[in-house]
Formats: sequence, C-alpha cells, structure tokens
Amino acid sequence: MQNGIHFISGLPRSGSTLLAALLLQNPVLHAGITSAVGSLVGTMLREVSQGNEVAVMIDDTQRQALLRGLFDSYYHAIHPSHTVFDTNRAWTIRLPILAALFPQAKVICCVRDLPWVLDSIERVVRQNRWELSKIFDFDPSGTVYSRADGLTSRTGMVGYAYNALKQAMHSTEADRIMLLTYETLTRDPTRALQAVYEFTGLPPFIHDVENVVFDASAFDTRLGTPGLHTVRPVVGAVQRETILPPDLWRRYEGESFWRDPAYNKRGVRIV
Repeated sequence: MQNGIHFISGLPRSGSTLLAALLLQNPVLHAGITSAVGSLVGTMLREVSQGNEVAVMIDDTQRQALLRGLFDSYYHAIHPSHTVFDTNRAWTIRLPILAALFPQAKVICCVRDLPWVLDSIERVVRQNRWELSKIFDFDPSGTVYSRADGLTSRTGMVGYAYNALKQAMHSTEADRIMLLTYETLTRDPTRALQAVYEFTGLPPFIHDVENVVFDASAFDTRLGTPGLHTVRPVVGAVQRETILPPDLWRRYEGESFWRDPAYNKRGVRIV
C-alpha cells in the first residue's frame, strides 16, 4: 500500500456512503461502500488462531504478513496510484491490528443520532414495499419494533457498530479515530472534508458538493434493499418528520454518547 490507506467506519446510515462518494471526486483517492477486506480479515484471523489445529505452524510474524497480504492483494490494481479509504463497520474493533499493519492510517467514524439511524433504515424498508430485505433475513412478518430490536441487539447492524465505536473511543489507539457527525457532513460538507484531509494528512482538494455521483444499485438490489446506498446529487440536510412511533423514538433518544464531553475521556476529535 505504497500510497497509504485509511478507513471509514462508524454507524450505518450516518454518511459513510456520502463521504466515500465525495472522496471519489479526488482522482488520487479510492473509496466506496463496505468492501470485502473486513470480512476477509475476520476469516483469516479465525483460520490462523488456535482454533485451527495448524495454527501451531504459524507465528505472529506470519500472521501479520498474511493479513497485510490481504490488503495488498485486494487493492493490487488500485494502490499504485491511489490512497485507499476502505469502509467497514468492524474496523473500530480492529484498531490494534490496523495500527500494527499501517502505522500512519486513520479511521473516520461517521455518527448520527440513533433514532434517526433507525428511522432512515425503516424508511428504506417501507419504500421497498414489493421487496423483503436481507438485513432482516427476508422476514415478511416483522414490525418496526422487531426490526429496531434486531438492529440494536449486540450483534445487530446498529448495535454492533455502536458498541464497537464505544470500544474504539476508549482504546489506546483512540488518537487514530475521528468522529464525523452526519449533521456536519450534510450541512457543512466543505468543513467536514477539510477536517478529513487535515486528520489524515492528505493534500486538500476542492470538491463539488452540488454534483455528487455514486451508484451501488446492483449491491443494494442483491440485498433486497434498493436505495440503501443512494446518494443525492446535491449535498444538504433534509428536514422531515420521523416515521418511528413516539415510544420507540424515546427508547433510543439520548444515546448519542459522543455529545457528552465527559464520555470522551481520551479527547477523540469530533467534527
């Protein structure tokens, strides 16, 4: 990875796709939706752990080389001329590994108030009235309540990312992460991007926030959730009423721990 690599992580439906779409405007950067590298790293870790009987033949130096090789092999056609931003919600629990593999790498963590995360997912589900979503295991009988419970469980799409982010904020590698709020990214994208470039140490670039192009329709269709990664061509905040029932909204209101200065004991940068 001779031109470097950085990472995008954080909560779902919090701006990671928009951030990647904007970064793609820079011809020396590569970014996108969740890549296969995160799951490949997890699989590799399992195969070289002591749960595999052949692990006795593998030492830590080999483990590190194998993991590094995953990145080099996956991005072999891209990294000679691009700096990579790889997206995966699991990167926040892999900070010790990322720090060892890529000492200069930073992780941009996108965050958004939990009720609005759930509202956004629910809105996409209801828009696809003729499709069942893989996110909910193609279950035709779910309600907004069961979907919220599943999403926020410790292994759910939202709950897992939420807990992983809290772990990262209190890790010894916390100086490697920056939290980027959805509000800043959508209301002041120029300031948000400037913060990303400053944090990663990359040369600044002027982005066109009124002409954003991104297409992940094939991926979304395969998930049974068309529109999941749709990005509007003009960046801006959209005011709307929530479709969550009031009691469900109240259940998750106030869970935005990054808004509490007392919680941020390691001084993680929040934009």
